[in-house]
Amino acid sequence: MRREPTARQLRLATELRRLRESAGLNARQAAALLGVSPAQITHIESALAGVSEKRLRRLASHYACTDDEFVDALVAMATDRARGWWEDYRGLLPTSFLDLSELDHHASFRHDVAILFVPGVLQTENYARAVFSSRVPELTTEELELRIRHRMARRVIIEGSSPIPYGAVIHEAALRIRVSDRATSQAQLARLLELSDAEDITLRVIPFDLDGFSRASSTMTYVGGPLPKLDTVVRDAPHGSVFIDSEAQLNAYRTRFRKVEAVSLEPARSREFIHKLAKEL
Repeated sequence: MRREPTARQLRLATELRRLRESAGLNARQAAALLGVSPAQITHIESALAGVSEKRLRRLASHYACTDDEFVDALVAMATDRARGWWEDYRGLLPTSFLDLSELDHHASFRHDVAILFVPGVLQTENYARAVFSSRVPELTTEELELRIRHRMARRVIIEGSSPIPYGAVIHEAALRIRVSDRATSQAQLARLLELSDAEDITLRVIPFDLDGFSRASSTMTYVGGPLPKLDTVVRDAPHGSVFIDSEAQLNAYRTRFRKVEAVSLEPARSREFIHKLAKEL
């Protein structure tokens, strides 16, 4: 039995529960089809217990799921035993930090909308240090350094050997707010200009004087899964990150991101905008 399932394990459990419910079966009926106890189905659907490929495919068949690609994706989630780099931080950082890293690792793409701060994977070390140093209650030196190291390691999704397509829409407020001093802001803008040249990175800016800001009034992260129905939206919350995965909400956030892109500057003009801001500092 797992004591603390990861967000990825919880997502698999959620998808299996949704399949069962869409088939009109309760846990007892599903258990009878597998020849196991209802408690075992409950444990699987709570991510407290894993499920083998054989049993998962049997469940999908009993639930009349004919989407083979979707079932294959669930099997991949269920049978993945790889230990990611973020596991080195387990027990040292809050679980939400590790869940975000795991989500990034399995992502097919990622989109960020940032209003007040530069997205974490784009931050320089000094910028990240300033952001974490402002936390209340104040972090110990060890906690601060762990968070910074972890955040720098997360940049592997855009700088590693197999970068994923990454897009960010950043409001002018996030570019102008000095989280620390002038030098830190200058270095951060230079970093964004450097990254904007990367083939897999698309940066867009929303200036203060651009119409339609209400469409981009909140921060969000949209992470692509192996299939659209396995996408995930991440929203910040007071005590960690909230993972959103219902089909209706995913559709809403896809629409929101398209609207945010529509009111932002094109990548080339965004680069010119960032360069102009850097010269003003």
